[in-house]
Amino acid sequence: MTYPAFRAVADHAVLVEFGDTISDGAHADVLHLDRILAKEPFEGFNEAIPAFVNILIDFDPLVTDPLTVETHIRRLLLQPKIESENNTLHEVLVCYEAPFAQDLAAVAAHTGLSEEAVINAHLAGDYKIYLYGFAPGYAYMAGTPAPIQLARKPSPVRGVEAGSVIIAGPQCLVTTLTMPTGWWVIGRSPTRILTGQPDHPVLFDVGDHVRFRRISLADYQAAKGI
Repeated sequence: MTYPAFRAVADHAVLVEFGDTISDGAHADVLHLDRILAKEPFEGFNEAIPAFVNILIDFDPLVTDPLTVETHIRRLLLQPKIESENNTLHEVLVCYEAPFAQDLAAVAAHTGLSEEAVINAHLAGDYKIYLYGFAPGYAYMAGTPAPIQLARKPSPVRGVEAGSVIIAGPQCLVTTLTMPTGWWVIGRSPTRILTGQPDHPVLFDVGDHVRFRRISLADYQAAKGI
């Protein structure tokens, strides 16, 4: 397939694809289109929703159509890339102690590392926000170091608490709701991802970077006011 590829979605959106596997290059193309489209929207543009290797462009079908949108986007993509002005780095606290790290021992066993080595590897990661997922505040990060990358569990576990720090493959996420997951739970964070601010309801923007900082159980409890 030749990229970028364009797919009409119903009568109100176009999906622009820059690849079929997660890569920094494809995601850079996604963010470039997101930025340049914000500066030069077409008539009828509603919103753009970036993901790992594609971006969904939503529009008013009473104003425009998929072919017109594609033509506009192809013209935009001929322009020089806009370098990101976003160098925001967030520090996210994480406690790796019981009872918050229920899968830490299993990750250690599967990777052949000690639990302390798993923690150190996780802390060494340079994480980048690639997209928001299916649940409020679910900011999907890439950057989990290779030594602790594991496939998802064969089946999800119910009732994983909000604030859980979870990993699967190269991805990492801090949950915001109590819900099932097949990812590996290695800690718990008191850092608020859902800010409660109407003008900026989530802590991260796509493209932001994250570093985790280890805290003790006592520090976690103090941060949560327990």
